[in-house]
Amino acid sequence: MENLLEFKNVKYFYQTKENEINALDGINFSIKEKDFSSIVGPSGCGKTTILSLTAGLLSPSEGEIVLDGKPIQKNDGRIGYMFQRDHLFEWRTIWQNIILGLEIQKKNKDPQKLALAEDLLKKYDLYNFKNKKPRQLSGGMRQRVALIRTLVLEPALLLLDEPFSALDFQTRLTVCDDVYEIIKSEQKTALLVTHDISEALSMSDKIIILSKRPAVVKKCVDISFSGTIPLSKREDKEFGKYFEMIWRELI
Repeated sequence: MENLLEFKNVKYFYQTKENEINALDGINFSIKEKDFSSIVGPSGCGKTTILSLTAGLLSPSEGEIVLDGKPIQKNDGRIGYMFQRDHLFEWRTIWQNIILGLEIQKKNKDPQKLALAEDLLKKYDLYNFKNKKPRQLSGGMRQRVALIRTLVLEPALLLLDEPFSALDFQTRLTVCDDVYEIIKSEQKTALLVTHDISEALSMSDKIIILSKRPAVVKKCVDISFSGTIPLSKREDKEFGKYFEMIWRELI
């Protein structure tokens, strides 16, 4: 498979009142099409900055970010972003939340897009809830709605910024399985930022380990388990070995 996303010696500086902060100091990595990759690193090392650069919300101070052979643009429409919170509007129905991005892009009259939205709701057991309000759904169902809202826009790359951090542990495990299976079923490429090594291990084909700020890529680790879903991967005999290796890199 070809590389879909490439960071080429990306540096990023930002200004404070006192001085200039060097956040990223030459980031290099690539992600293959249809792979699920994760970024881990110490708190404040620049993980979310990398997502913002990938989404085109920020521009690199130096270096280049390439998606499918073309440089990332400001607010790049090829990117889908899933945040820590589901950001569903409580006064809108599930269907109205799902098509919100289409409304913004003025594509909410497109029959193909609307058919895709309906198909995704049916495929992932949410169609019977399309006229409900978000408060009537469980935390896990809300996250599925948020993901489908992003998938309807047919992005080339999905960015996930700690999307499970607001959930309790038991729900988090279930939602990890749900989100992973949806992304793999739809054959999407995904990049996850998380503080949770176990979460990264259970979901990823590759883990990118960052150093403390100014961040560089310390190591990229290819992950392979016998299990097919995150929960079963946590029970793999190799899980502990991977965990210890990554933990040692972080400390």
